[in-house]
Parts: sequence; structure tokens; C-alpha cells
Amino acid sequence: MKVAGRWRYVYRAIDQFGQVIDVFVSPRRDAMAARRFFERVIGTTKVMPVEIVTDRAATYPTVLEELFPAAWHRTDRYANNRVETDHGRLKSRLRPMRGLEQDRNAVVLIAGHAFVQNVRRGHYELAVEEPANRRLAVAFDELALAI
Repeated sequence: MKVAGRWRYVYRAIDQFGQVIDVFVSPRRDAMAARRFFERVIGTTKVMPVEIVTDRAATYPTVLEELFPAAWHRTDRYANNRVETDHGRLKSRLRPMRGLEQDRNAVVLIAGHAFVQNVRRGHYELAVEEPANRRLAVAFDELALAI
């Protein structure tokens, strides 16, 4: 995606149930950015992954071997389709906008999009007895704590 006229790389961590865990935007796609992303995800979830699915970028194998030596790194052709399926919805949301000016804006927008997708998929237990505006306020409070 483009932020302030420059291309940025978007890293997203998704668990086995399709829930988006974390989002990271970086100006480069190198080992340092991948390491920062994976360390941030592990710091958030406190769970060591057994299987990691990525594309075939050359930066991932060395970083994953250092951080997760026991994890299985899958780079099969269609293995990351679950990650890629949300890109279409995200792109359609970004197209009508005039563009983003800061990386922080991109992270907030992508995290909000991921949050809405997680709510639609039923990953959050929102109380049904409360009014809709209260449920939404609670959901956004959870989002603010995650960012």
C-alpha cells in the first residue's frame, strides 16, 4: 500500500481460526522488519507457533530459524490464501480514500478493518443484552488496548 506517496509493506498475523492478531507497516521488507514483526506478535500473544505460513520472500527463513527453530515454515503456493483473502476487502476500502499520510494512520485503519472482520466472523463475545452503542463502545475499547 502507499503511504504519503511511498510504498509500504503490510505484515499481518492471523491465527488458525482466521482472527487477525496483529498488523505491522514497514517501509522495507527486510530481515529487521520481519524480526520486529514476529517479536511483536509473540509479545502480544505469548504463544509460540507450531506452523508459520508466509510467502516465498527470502527474508523469512533466516529470521524464523532464529526465532522459532521448532516451527514448521510453510511456503506452499496456496497456503497463505487465508491471509490474502482479506486484501481485496481492504483494497476496496482504501480505494475511495485520498491516501494516507502516516504509517500510524495505515496501522490504525488496517487494524480497524481487521477488527470489523473479526467481529463479523464471531471472534468476540459481545453481550446481546446491552444496547448496540454500548457493545460498540466496548468493542472499540478492546481495539484501543490492542493497538
